[in-house]
Amino acid sequence: MSSAPHRPPVLFVPGTWLDGRLFAAQTEALSGRFAPLIADITRSDSIEALAADVLAGAPERFALVGLSMGGIVALEIYRCAPERVTHLALLDTTPKAESADRASSRLSALAAVARGESETLLRETLAPRYLAPTNRSDGRLTGAVVQMGLDLGPETFKRQSRALERRADREPMLPSITCPTLVLCGREDLLCPQSLHAAMAAQIPRADLVVLGECGHLAPLERPGGVTNAIRDLMERS
Repeated sequence: MSSAPHRPPVLFVPGTWLDGRLFAAQTEALSGRFAPLIADITRSDSIEALAADVLAGAPERFALVGLSMGGIVALEIYRCAPERVTHLALLDTTPKAESADRASSRLSALAAVARGESETLLRETLAPRYLAPTNRSDGRLTGAVVQMGLDLGPETFKRQSRALERRADREPMLPSITCPTLVLCGREDLLCPQSLHAAMAAQIPRADLVVLGECGHLAPLERPGGVTNAIRDLMERS
């Protein structure tokens, strides 16, 4: 499906142990005007290589939406090929390198996966950490998080974890982002808090900040309509 020049394809980049189902509501809602695409970030074990993987299969010009690890990859894509990115949306993410606390938590998760405890990790640790308190009892949301992780499998989690462990600090590049940008997060995001997103938006010259209530780290699942509307607003900017 081709797009008119003012309607570029929208390329969605999921987060760790997540796939295109994360953005199901947005891709359905936007498919009438745009050509939604889902990036694959499962095959390599560095952020640089994953960005190269995505760019190799991407259209010549595109809007870019990344959540969490997907936002980290999106920043790397922009760093490598800014002329190809028409609009940028950074959702529930961070430009910073791995912190000591996150590195310790990641080692514990990798140990659980190595013991064959992927489903327990997803259901009892990751889903509660990802979702806002009001959403943790929603079996549909928890089930979606668990099923995506199980379908992608432990090797994907290991590769993505290695990539995150070794990632570079990309905060210094934020002032160089010149395209229209959306910085969005859930107010109850425990992993990438609102204060981090406010700081990001302040450093990006053309950024709009959107904060969604009753929402944690997985805004496209928890507040699908709010995310879709924010992306639509972004795409109207030139």
